[in-house]
Amino acid sequence: MFRSVGMEQVSSVLATGNIIFQPKGDLSKLGETLETTLFIKDKDEIKSMLTAVPYAPDPEWHVYVFICDIGFEQVLAEQFKITASSGQSDESAALRDGYFYWRVRKGSTLDTPFSKILGNRSFKDKFTSRNINTIEKVYKRMEETGQLI
Repeated sequence: MFRSVGMEQVSSVLATGNIIFQPKGDLSKLGETLETTLFIKDKDEIKSMLTAVPYAPDPEWHVYVFICDIGFEQVLAEQFKITASSGQSDESAALRDGYFYWRVRKGSTLDTPFSKILGNRSFKDKFTSRNINTIEKVYKRMEETGQLI
């Protein structure tokens, strides 16, 4: 799909669904071309996501960053507060620089009250989430290849 709309140096990062590429032509039209179905972040935005992570690395925990429609990170934060009030999990969440971060114990990602909220059909095309380790790999690949998006 990316090549068919004129992108070059198209590659995926592992099997994560993350694509890096070099745009060809008028950058002002890039959003019109791709944003109707994708969440697009450039290299500076990826770096910002990594800089804003509110949790230190810990081998017992996964940290996810959510890339959302504008303002939807607030909805996620509100939903998290509702589920966290039950006290059934030791997961945590934080809003930083327009991103929602979720920390969950390894092995329980699909079993927490908040994870059940994430499967809500009405949320389907409002966000995507990535493990922060994946975001680090994406950024590293962008650095290695010189790609900006």
